[in-house]
Amino acid sequence: MSALPRPASLFKAALERADGPAIGTWVKIPAMESMELVALAGFDFAVIDLEHSAMSIESAYRQIGVALFAGVSPIVRIPSLDSGVVQRVLDAGAEGIMLPHVDTVAEAKAAAAAVRFPPRGTRGVGSTSRAGAWGALPREEYLRYGQEEVVLIAQIESAAAARAAGAIASVDGVDALLIGAADLSTSEGRTEDDPEVVALIAGAIRDCRAAGVPIGNAGGASAASVQAAVDAGYLFTMMSNDASLLGSAAAAAVRAGRTVTYG
Repeated sequence: MSALPRPASLFKAALERADGPAIGTWVKIPAMESMELVALAGFDFAVIDLEHSAMSIESAYRQIGVALFAGVSPIVRIPSLDSGVVQRVLDAGAEGIMLPHVDTVAEAKAAAAAVRFPPRGTRGVGSTSRAGAWGALPREEYLRYGQEEVVLIAQIESAAAARAAGAIASVDGVDALLIGAADLSTSEGRTEDDPEVVALIAGAIRDCRAAGVPIGNAGGASAASVQAAVDAGYLFTMMSNDASLLGSAAAAAVRAGRTVTYG
């Protein structure tokens, strides 16, 4: 039995769209239906959040499978750099890894090494997994996909990271950066709209774009939020998350229902 080559990265394809930014959302609810709904909504990518949720590796594994079949790019945010977790998530079929709190070039290089196969990195070969079509995908294609299509997104969440953004973006194996404005501002004891924080983020965007690497952010579920992201120079943006979107829709439904009274 032989499988066809894996389709090219949906995340990278979305970044190449000429009509607007790539749009994604966070998935925090450990239910396959949540990912299915995200895909049906038309998001380009979904970041399965293992940092700020109670989701397990097994839950993420199931979410990845649904995403791949439903046509939305599955990226997994891991809590911290753990080469074993990276290995398991990528062999589960994830199109990429997002790593929080990447503050230095050394940390970026360590992450890139965990994500790539030798000679670029240290990732182990496990082609009898979903990523290798359970052994049906030729070994060469499994390796090629891991080296060329899988993405590593480094999160910039401190002032030091923002100042080093250009250098971090230039590390071989880092494919994109994501600004974590909430953590960055909190680490400085400031608000997100503080002029110093705004300047740090603007510098990071400028330096990352100068390095030729896409940069994104996390925002709200509105056209204004996406427009603000585009105006700032971001090439991809996260619109809210599955739990908040569900909560907002539920609250809106109840508010609408409460407008009706006995006559």
